[in-house]
Amino acid sequence: MNRHKLLNSRRLSVAGFSFLFTYILSFQFEGQVLYSLLDMHGADADTYILVAIIAHFAGLFTCGLFIKSQAAAKNMMLAGMGLCLAATLPFFFAPSSLWLGGLIISGYFSGCSVAVWGFFLKAFTPENRRIKSCADVLIYSNLLMIGVNVVAVNRSTFIGLSLAILCLVIGMAFIWMLPADQENEQNKTSKNKTYGSIKNPIILLCLFVFIITINSGLMYQVINPAFDHLTGLVSWYWAVPYIVALAIMRNLPMKEAKHSKILYIGMAMIIGAFISFMLLKRNTTDYLIVDTLMLGACGIFDLFWWSILGEMLDYSDNPAQIFGIGLSANVFGVLCGGVLGMAVTSIGLSGAEVTVIALTVVCVTLVMLPPLNRQLVLLLKSHVYLAVYDNMSQSQQTDIVRQIKTLDPLTVREQEVLQLILSGKSNREIAEALFISESTVKTHTRNIFSKYDVGSRSELISTLLKNQRVNDT
Repeated sequence: MNRHKLLNSRRLSVAGFSFLFTYILSFQFEGQVLYSLLDMHGADADTYILVAIIAHFAGLFTCGLFIKSQAAAKNMMLAGMGLCLAATLPFFFAPSSLWLGGLIISGYFSGCSVAVWGFFLKAFTPENRRIKSCADVLIYSNLLMIGVNVVAVNRSTFIGLSLAILCLVIGMAFIWMLPADQENEQNKTSKNKTYGSIKNPIILLCLFVFIITINSGLMYQVINPAFDHLTGLVSWYWAVPYIVALAIMRNLPMKEAKHSKILYIGMAMIIGAFISFMLLKRNTTDYLIVDTLMLGACGIFDLFWWSILGEMLDYSDNPAQIFGIGLSANVFGVLCGGVLGMAVTSIGLSGAEVTVIALTVVCVTLVMLPPLNRQLVLLLKSHVYLAVYDNMSQSQQTDIVRQIKTLDPLTVREQEVLQLILSGKSNREIAEALFISESTVKTHTRNIFSKYDVGSRSELISTLLKNQRVNDT
């Protein structure tokens, strides 16, 4: 696929998914259109919302079990969006069993459609550029969602519902135009990556995502209802700080160091949001403060794990499974936070007590962040959040290698191979850089492992970086 076709496919993929995600955000997943419909008919919102979220989680988590190829992913996405459309039509009529059935169907298949987008993200966006594709999707879908919400809340719920369905139709048209089974040349070589198992990093990432997004569930059930009287403002401002945070993160210099520190800023913003919610009143200014802090933090964290999952796709033959399971942790966290929020509301806990719960969640994630960062560095150290080795000067890189004693001295060629390993090169890329065969590279690599007394690239990098941390302290 030439560069022009690849760029065009990326744009189609981002556009199609953005319209799908607009539908999910405005209707299916805690959407203002759905809330407006439930409020209009006096229906039990908690039951419907929980059913929709559980179904969405199930779609994300299970889709990778039966979707194994890009062609199947395209068919699944088109069929899933079509089923979502059909399942949403009963909401133009009075509440019935079709509403619950529709939320189960649309929730499950919207989850499947989100998961299979991992195939298109991997195929049409080059490595280390996926943070921009993920940011684009989140920005565009939230901008569109604001438009749908404003119409649904301030003018007509049914017009808002019609716009959400229109987004599905437009999204299907863009996905239809995508090639069924092609990938860029860079992804064809990604299968040579041998940084070790992806299992431990993704488990730790999912646990981190799950815990931190419990606060999002609390936000939906505790913070948002407290500002229900500011309907007009909430309908358009709610996602603005989120979009601004995404735009800032998207446009940070790719080589800028210490991006992981931004995650600590995000945690500080969550703490600030809940403390402000506890101390302030419920007027317009107070809402602007609380929402800006909370949604700005959500933007930082969402782009963090979306883009990390995007880079992890190169380490799996089934992108739908990686992308789906990763994002299902987000949904599960929101679900558990929502249930916790309902419990908090039912027993009438004060704002101070809710803040203590939220701060406890943040403290747990603060403890988790350093080991998570180390695990991901081993796998994705070229990611903009996690750049470590590449941001060091040549002398610092050389010092790291020299400071660890080997069982036997490295040869000149082995030193060259080691430097390229630490730069994230695959065996094929090292062979091309040094004008030697891949089998020769493998021989040098085995010798390096033997001299450092390690068994894999991940263990080698861990040993070197661990030595660097000891020296820094």
